Amino acid sequence: MDQDNFNKPTNDLIGDILRNYEKTGGMDNLKGQGKPLSEDYLSGDIFQHFQKIAKDAGFKPHWLKLQHEIRDELKDIAEKYVNGQKSDLQFRVTKVNEKIIEYNKSCPPPMQKGIVRLETVEAASKRW
Repeated sequence: MDQDNFNKPTNDLIGDILRNYEKTGGMDNLKGQGKPLSEDYLSGDIFQHFQKIAKDAGFKPHWLKLQHEIRDELKDIAEKYVNGQKSDLQFRVTKVNEKIIEYNKSCPPPMQKGIVRLETVEAASKRW
């Protein structure tokens, strides 16, 4: 058996990118280089660290973006419903309900909400 079958070269794309970046001097002046990691970074749960770093960087979870979209859409539908502009609103409510179902699949369980009917759109817009 040929020994080269066990030592086949692999494609490490991220590793290649980082090595090239390092060769061009991209890693020379990084913030905090050469300093020890803080105690906060080494304690606790990895997921909690990810959440803190993501929050500090301005990242919003997908379900939170959906919540804002649903809220804005329901507010617009409720205004049109109150003003008597009822054409095409049922279709928009159906689309919002699809977003609500997607939202419920990705948000924390205590934050899940029910679907909306055109008749209850005013109350729903206040809940969202």
